[in-house]
Amino acid sequence: MNKHRAVAHLVPHALALAVALTLPVVAGAQQAAWPQAKSAIAKDPAIEARVAAIVAKMTLAQKVGQITQAEIKTVTPDDVRKYYLGSVLNGGGSWPGNDKHARAADWLRMADAYYEASMRTDMAVKVPMIWGTDAVHGHNNVYGATMFPHNIGLGASRDAALVGEIGAATGKAVRATGILWAFGPTVAVVRDDRWGRTYESFSEDPKLVGDMSGVYVKGMQGAFKDDANVIASIKHYMGDGGTEHGINTGVTKASERDMLAIHAPGYVTGLQAGAQTVMASFNSWDDVATGAKHGKLHGSRRALTGILKDEMGFDGFVVSDWNGIGEVAGCTNDHCAQAINAGIDMAMVPNDWKAFIANTMKDVEEGRIPMARLDDAVSRIVRVKLRAGVFDRKPSQNAYAGKDDALQARELARRAVRESLVLLKNEGPALPLAPGKRILVVGKAADSMANQTGGWALTWQGTANTNADFPAADTILAGLKAAGAQVTYSADAKGVDPSRFDAVVAVIGEAPYAEGDGDIVPSGTLRHSSRYPEDLAVLQAVRGKGKPVVTVFLSGRPLWVNDLMNLSDTFVAAWLPGTEGKGVSDLLVAPAGGKPYEFQGKLSFSWPKGVCQTPLNVGDKDYAPLFAFGYGLRRGERSTLGRLDERYPAGGCIPSNSWPLFGPADRASFPLRVKSGARVQALGQDLNATTTLPGISAAVAQINTQQDARLVTWTGPATYEAHGTRPLALPAALANGGALRFDTMVQSAPTGKVTVAMACDGGSACGAPLDATKLFARLAGKGRQSVRIPLACFTAKGVRLDAVTTPFRVTSSGPFAAAFGNIDVLGSARDAQAPSPQAAPAVDVACGELQ
Repeated sequence: MNKHRAVAHLVPHALALAVALTLPVVAGAQQAAWPQAKSAIAKDPAIEARVAAIVAKMTLAQKVGQITQAEIKTVTPDDVRKYYLGSVLNGGGSWPGNDKHARAADWLRMADAYYEASMRTDMAVKVPMIWGTDAVHGHNNVYGATMFPHNIGLGASRDAALVGEIGAATGKAVRATGILWAFGPTVAVVRDDRWGRTYESFSEDPKLVGDMSGVYVKGMQGAFKDDANVIASIKHYMGDGGTEHGINTGVTKASERDMLAIHAPGYVTGLQAGAQTVMASFNSWDDVATGAKHGKLHGSRRALTGILKDEMGFDGFVVSDWNGIGEVAGCTNDHCAQAINAGIDMAMVPNDWKAFIANTMKDVEEGRIPMARLDDAVSRIVRVKLRAGVFDRKPSQNAYAGKDDALQARELARRAVRESLVLLKNEGPALPLAPGKRILVVGKAADSMANQTGGWALTWQGTANTNADFPAADTILAGLKAAGAQVTYSADAKGVDPSRFDAVVAVIGEAPYAEGDGDIVPSGTLRHSSRYPEDLAVLQAVRGKGKPVVTVFLSGRPLWVNDLMNLSDTFVAAWLPGTEGKGVSDLLVAPAGGKPYEFQGKLSFSWPKGVCQTPLNVGDKDYAPLFAFGYGLRRGERSTLGRLDERYPAGGCIPSNSWPLFGPADRASFPLRVKSGARVQALGQDLNATTTLPGISAAVAQINTQQDARLVTWTGPATYEAHGTRPLALPAALANGGALRFDTMVQSAPTGKVTVAMACDGGSACGAPLDATKLFARLAGKGRQSVRIPLACFTAKGVRLDAVTTPFRVTSSGPFAAAFGNIDVLGSARDAQAPSPQAAPAVDVACGELQ
């Protein structure tokens, strides 16, 4: 395992964190002494005079318009003129004319139209609008643009100069489309890898995040003297990576000292590099030292004004996140005086911007927002626009404007991929393999640009993409073929004989996701095979055939993969490498006649030894990962891992609260199937496939998030169930207070009898089913519902909780249609975790309704 290497990389970062934690605290106030972040872009008296003169001539409507940002799907150029809008943005999956394949010239045309409209207002001094976009691993919303490895991979590269080059290349690509403002970099320091945005972070280590933040901002924004420079936005301020259980938009429980030591380094270096905007975070902040509950960061004056603006000296502007002001207690998406007073300078109100303008004007007129606060916000926005040269020329007056080739930096991205890969296990054939070797390539991710690029790739979640949506890109499979290997590809390894090849390369990993959808619920585990059993199956199919197995693992975070490693001779963490699959193949197959490339990547996140081992961060008490922060083998270094422990708890990581049955947290323990008479058909792992038997069909559906459910349609007597090979073994105590929970959306009411049951001993009955006909009839047409049935209803009918192998069974005697998803057992019917914004409304069922 080369443990000495892992420890050697641990020590300096642990010391850096220890030093950071000794930062001074203001006596009496128990507040940290926040550093002044002297910006590389100093105040210019001439610009300040212009700002004051411009703002002084604005009307109230013009000022409120300047602090408003609308989404391009909901705003026209004439709206920009009429309402004096200060900014527009495009969300993930939003394109000019709703054309996913819009070219640089199409984006530029729209940017010019918005800009020109902003210069046709009746303002005494015309103030141009700016367009913002989420360019988080290249200009990732744009067809044909290069997508670099996500930040987790760049952190593994440890190459700050490379990160600076990527910042510059991203800026150039953004300018090619006429956009002048990028919402990046993300400088989160992740504490819990269950968070669905872990891959947007450079590292769990505050120092490494700080090292990368400043150079990225410098590369992207520079000093606004180059046509490739764009306004940078460091995000999400602050503590977004520290939420309890890794819950997106959750609560970060940290003292102010810990906020400074752990979550602030990326802001310190980013502001020092001159970042002109900061995006507020969705999370709340509870100060565990003082007991102060700051609430949502969007409404925290202490965080936004006291710390960021007053103490750190930030003179740019703060923009909210998507409808972020609506997260503040007592506020809505279109109305939040508290957020403006707290220090939000520009509100991202994608859809409700007209109502926001009206409500905010009224708040100012009636004194709820002081005019001085509004003037300060507008002054900050105008200052940044002047510094960035927005007043000087329209978007098309730029050297890169409208040029598709400016969207691409393929060699840079390929180098970034090579530097980001981490060799975790090296006990197979020496890499790279010689050209001309016969290689069997297996795994769903080998020929999938969607899996390579992950979330924030053309669409928000990175889903609904095909390889054809990436015209200037190569999959890993294409890279292996181009490297000169004799390649045969089988996604599922069926119908091929591995013994006929020199080696097997398996490319497996997570499907794409972004925040929300990517969260692993607190009761879930880090076990990859629970969510993607097809990856375990493909390795089982090729292992033991006398040929070495090289596994390339694509993921947005470290995960428990002991079972996969035991089936692999070589194991490479490739993260989410982006559009340049050849960067992966460069390290797997030697270049003909050239010098082999070296593995350089070092873990920027600790790798778990157990399925519930999170949080897991360098410097933690009892720190004991499988692979330590900084671990990474070189090409010639061998490991001796032995056989890793594959045991994991049958329930989730918080078994007293929840047992996942089938959903994003676990798709393997109790897989779905349909039954008709004596016939049984498993639904399988292809989410797009429709499974059909006489009287029943099941197809992919959505209740809360994409592909989280199956629409089951009955036309005759049949059953839909979740069935496992070993009992769930629920404690008998759950009979008092526990509940079976499932999300549903009833499309058509039952015409016959519908029952819900639990079953035992290989599927045989161990209690009578519950009659749920009336329940589903009343839910018909009501939209999303999260049904909770007390386990006492089942035990009263004879169910033995310690022997349940089929914990969810729905049987209908006639036509009926409903979607089902996110099935689990709760420790208490009233004990559900706080619902996420995507969660379905709860429906608590009484046993008397199920007679």
